[in-house]
Amino acid sequence: MQAFQKRHRAPLITLGVIGLYAGFLQWFLGWGDILSRWQAVGPGTGMMALALLVATYFIRTHRIQDYFRHETKGRFVALFRVTQIHNLLNIMMPLRTGETSFPLLMRSEFGVPLARGAASLLVLRLLDLHALLASGGIGLVATARQPAIAGALWALFLVLPLLLFFLRARLVALATRRLPARLTGLIDDIDAGIPADLGGFGRAWFLTVFNWGVKIAVLAWVLALMGVAPLAASVGGALGGEISSILPVHAPAGVGTYPAGIAAGAAALGASRAPGALETLTAASVNTHLLVVVSALVGTAISLILPLLSRRHAVH
Repeated sequence: MQAFQKRHRAPLITLGVIGLYAGFLQWFLGWGDILSRWQAVGPGTGMMALALLVATYFIRTHRIQDYFRHETKGRFVALFRVTQIHNLLNIMMPLRTGETSFPLLMRSEFGVPLARGAASLLVLRLLDLHALLASGGIGLVATARQPAIAGALWALFLVLPLLLFFLRARLVALATRRLPARLTGLIDDIDAGIPADLGGFGRAWFLTVFNWGVKIAVLAWVLALMGVAPLAASVGGALGGEISSILPVHAPAGVGTYPAGIAAGAAALGASRAPGALETLTAASVNTHLLVVVSALVGTAISLILPLLSRRHAVH
């Protein structure tokens, strides 16, 4: 029994935290009230939001296939399974420990060296963070007193990775000279994970921005349908939740931290703090978090079914 607990400690902790969270939500809001929000939204709208979130997983897989085009050529289905397992572990495991699965899975499935897989993941995560901040900038531009100036600054920030690519060699040399010796290895890893040509880097940047743009738009739409207003607050809530999911301090399955990120982001961009509005925001945050978790489970289920369908198609 002790050996089983030691071997499956992380999943057991995750399940325990989820169980406690479910009990807390029942006591604090009541699952009937939480799920009734979906009845107000409508099952068709809810299914559309779920389908759009699952669609972003295919965009993400295409980004990684383009990044590792030689190793993964012609094996999209296998790569989709790898990305979905990595995504699910990332959501369910605490403190970003699920990230370690990506280089391991890429090595076992496609023969990608661990160092290259880890370095590429680091670069992709930096692009993810940039795209998330750019998505949040839309809400800031919408509420700015001088939208023209704010829009110009936002556009400059949006294309910043492409501008930095041209200065790549100089920036790496400068960082190597100025930073402590213990950090030079990190700089080398980042440099090794960046595509060598502008075309490859540009595609990775575009797919990242497109993927996160769709996801933030869907989550903001869901929050707005559940009563979070104004629109800038809905965008801020979607951004806050997703930023919480990529930070090092991340609870198992995002329990507590993801809804808190939504609430903080929405409040920062103008959500009302009146008691009734806070109750609406809390219920909307929990429901949006549940939608994200369900989309990850659905995406993983699809990734397990697709290989079976591919083999059956090949037989016929």
